[in-house]
Amino acid sequence: MLVGTRLEVSGDLRLFMPTPVTGEQRLLIDELGDGPGARLLLVALADAEPAALARISHAMRAALQESDAFEAVANGEFDQEAIPPRLLPYRYLLTSSFDATPLDAAVLRAALGERLEDLASPAGGMVEDLIARDPTLETLALAEAWQPSQQPQRIDGVWFDAAGRQALLLAQTRAAGFDPDAQQATLDALRRAFDDARGDGDARMTVSGPGAFSVLMRGRTAGEAGTLGGVATLGMIVLLLVAYRAWRIPLLGALPLASAALVGLAAVSLVFGGIHGITLAFGFTLIGVAQDYPVHLFSHRRPGVSARQDVRRLWPTLLTGVVSTCLAYLAFFVSGVDGLRQLGLFTIAGLLTAALCTRYLLPPLLGEARRDVGDSALLGRAWDRLAALPRPRWLAPALGLAALGVILLSPRPWWENNLAALTPVPADLLARDAALRGELGAPDVRWMLVVAGADAEAVLVREEALRAELDALAATGAVDAYDLAADYLPSTATQRARRARLPDRDALETALAEAGAGLPFRADAFAGFVDDVQAARQAPPLTPATVEDTPLAVTVENLLLRHDGASVGLVTLSGVRDADALAAFAAAAGDDVRLLDLKSASESLVVAYRERVLAALGVSILLLVATVAIALRRPRRMLRVLAPVLLSMLAVVALLHAAGVAFNLFHIVALILGAGLGLDYALFFEHAGGDRGDQVRTFHAILVCSLSTLLVFALLGLSGIPVLRAIGTTVGLAVVFNFALALLLARAPAPREAAPR
Repeated sequence: MLVGTRLEVSGDLRLFMPTPVTGEQRLLIDELGDGPGARLLLVALADAEPAALARISHAMRAALQESDAFEAVANGEFDQEAIPPRLLPYRYLLTSSFDATPLDAAVLRAALGERLEDLASPAGGMVEDLIARDPTLETLALAEAWQPSQQPQRIDGVWFDAAGRQALLLAQTRAAGFDPDAQQATLDALRRAFDDARGDGDARMTVSGPGAFSVLMRGRTAGEAGTLGGVATLGMIVLLLVAYRAWRIPLLGALPLASAALVGLAAVSLVFGGIHGITLAFGFTLIGVAQDYPVHLFSHRRPGVSARQDVRRLWPTLLTGVVSTCLAYLAFFVSGVDGLRQLGLFTIAGLLTAALCTRYLLPPLLGEARRDVGDSALLGRAWDRLAALPRPRWLAPALGLAALGVILLSPRPWWENNLAALTPVPADLLARDAALRGELGAPDVRWMLVVAGADAEAVLVREEALRAELDALAATGAVDAYDLAADYLPSTATQRARRARLPDRDALETALAEAGAGLPFRADAFAGFVDDVQAARQAPPLTPATVEDTPLAVTVENLLLRHDGASVGLVTLSGVRDADALAAFAAAAGDDVRLLDLKSASESLVVAYRERVLAALGVSILLLVATVAIALRRPRRMLRVLAPVLLSMLAVVALLHAAGVAFNLFHIVALILGAGLGLDYALFFEHAGGDRGDQVRTFHAILVCSLSTLLVFALLGLSGIPVLRAIGTTVGLAVVFNFALALLLARAPAPREAAPR
């Protein structure tokens, strides 16, 4: 009931990001979730004539502007209604048209002459309603200024690519880019708008951007995991049926694992109030070791001995393995990452539940054992041949030295710091995204300038001072274009200066009379214009707070933020070609301007993340060794249990490193799981002692455990998704090494007299 009523699954990747330390890292975390780049969808319409594509683009923009899923939609259309009526008088404070030239009779005479030409042209109908109130057409100038700074060509009034074959749109979503549930609803709304606009035509729509990729990643991961999971489940059922020849065994074996999942979900729901989707995916992977617990009980059953007696005999060894594995996962609690804390709680609660379920729930459900796997002739012969294999003392040191040699001497890079390398998004889609960004002039996803100030006004003033140097950078080709908040909302000081230069009513009416002399305009035709100018002369300057709930607010909010107790202006850049010139500009501009490299910020965050996790894992390993020491007490027994585990991890790391694999967080998680499996194998081989019957039963149990685990993770290793492939390959190799080394190093030799003749 608790899981059903309280559990909420989150898709916010920031839960799995470490606590940022630097200002760049904090800004990166904010931008990942709610930044304009993370909420931008790039839409391309193709496979129809340009006129048909333009018609679809017009219809889609109109429909999407009415949708609550989108904050803004742009396709190159000029929207005369983009400026709400209450802001119309402010057009003379927001544009720079009269900064150098006053609004006098000469300017008005030229504007009125142009309007006469406009009215006589085919486009006259577009401006006829504007002229009386806006003879200088500042409304259109403002609408043009609010378009992206670098735009594609227009065909039939909307954006097209350079080849003229694709109509282009930009849509900014309300939902965070890495919230796949909300982005799915947004994409559904986009698809409905396209289907309605296309009608029976053959046009095709392509959508790109972080939101589209997050939905794709979730769907692709879930699809592959579902398919591979189905095959693995079927394989495990067949394996258990063959191993135990009883139809009830697969059902009973699933009880501890199902109980572990439910209790883990309930624990996370109770403590955190929700769970991340990654926690679910990794959590079910990590508690997969719990499937080994009932297998040990099933394989150690003996006719004439109750299941309660069998489980009591196994319990100390099983409990040692469980406690040691749980201690390893304590590292997640000190990682400083909420997502990993959720994962640690889910796994520890689940493993303890599975162990208790195996200890107390399963024995009453098991009937009397009908066979003893230790009496199997086939299994016995296999065991005897394995037991006869030589076990030279030099084997373990030689393997350890060889692995260390590969690890220490290989020149290959160790770590994968690029988060983009882990994405399951196909390379062709990433290339298409880059191409669309180039066509649309969308902001660069890596570079931006950050302007800091005590408040919004200070930032806007500073941005206005930087504009000339930014124009110079664009003129030299260092960047194609830039966008800053001051281009949309000038500083209060600039607005006041423009307001002071506006003529009063008498002066403006006199200038209008002089400008209109001899022209076919009525004397009172521009009364609305005069009223707007006088309203602008009396109006207080616009601020970020006073433009809320207007089209201007979306852009300003994206480019002007409150961050770390101060105001921050983001100068987004398009077509960055010379990062060194940008860096030199930022360095010369002063301490309040810096160039933010989101790639470097993300990599530094990953490095800090990894260092914290590795340090915590080091502490966990010490706790694990201490637990084994307390349980086994004798150094020789400790060495026989720990040596296979440590050597296996070294061998896996060396093999992957020699193969050119760069390690990431998922490899670390997989190594933890591999260590837990190896500890389980070594403990039970060591527990079997010198009794041949127990050795054969343990061999059977660990053979079933390792085959079932290898089946699951070998399938994951075949996945085309980097995350699943990293986990599958690492754990699969760990299973092979753990089984072989535990067999060679952890088991005691069988007495010669106990062997069958």
